[in-house]
Amino acid sequence: MITHNFFNDLFVIPILNVLVALYVGLHSLGLPGAFGFAIVLLTVGIRFLLHPFFKQQIDTARKMQTIKPHLDRLQAQHKQDPKKLQQEQLLLYKEHGLNPASGCLFLIIQIPIFIGLYSTLNLFLANGVGTKVIANINSVLYSEIIKINSAIDPQFFGFNLALTPQNAGVGFYYIIPVLTGVLQYFQAVATTAKPAEVPANKKALAKKDDKGKKPDTAGDFQKAMNTQMKYIFPFMIGYFAFTLPVGLSLYWNIFSLFSILQYRRANK
Repeated sequence: MITHNFFNDLFVIPILNVLVALYVGLHSLGLPGAFGFAIVLLTVGIRFLLHPFFKQQIDTARKMQTIKPHLDRLQAQHKQDPKKLQQEQLLLYKEHGLNPASGCLFLIIQIPIFIGLYSTLNLFLANGVGTKVIANINSVLYSEIIKINSAIDPQFFGFNLALTPQNAGVGFYYIIPVLTGVLQYFQAVATTAKPAEVPANKKALAKKDDKGKKPDTAGDFQKAMNTQMKYIFPFMIGYFAFTLPVGLSLYWNIFSLFSILQYRRANK
């Protein structure tokens, strides 16, 4: 049941109102699977709402890739003086109008929205659509016009959005976690920056200069992180999709599709 508190008032209840308004509007048109389409439209709306932060993330990633050779040079020059290195890096960021932390805003802002949406969908999907649940939902709606008067049909293209693939007992529900993991993999591939190619003559010089130097632990760490994002994270998300209601996976998959398309378009 939903109660009034800071998080619910800021995220859950507004998202709930938008979702119900979309559902009521689509249901009044007699559209089959109205609740599923309401989730899709809500996802698209959230994606466009977050677009400025997404654009900022892309711009930050491009600038970081541009100044990477300068950062590498500073690390080589001041590797014995971490304080000086930090000062020079900050000056470089300032010179290029770059705030590395700004690239994380897209991810940070997604977290409370995703939790809010999860809590919202749980009201419908995990707790059922009985009289008490509908009465509780109606009690926090902003307008009488969008109040729900009957039970919500969770069916959407043959899937019950309230079921989890784990408990559905039907084989084709396993498509959902597999599809979710695959889309997450392609999203990770699309968002992973490709290292700039180094000419052959510079590679030869680098090999000479690198003799006696310590291994590039920062580079190794970045490679490890990229590997986790590309292979381990999709398995994790796929497992979550296996244990969570299909309706939440629907949101996640639509969001991933938009991410893939927007990243590819931005990186053309």
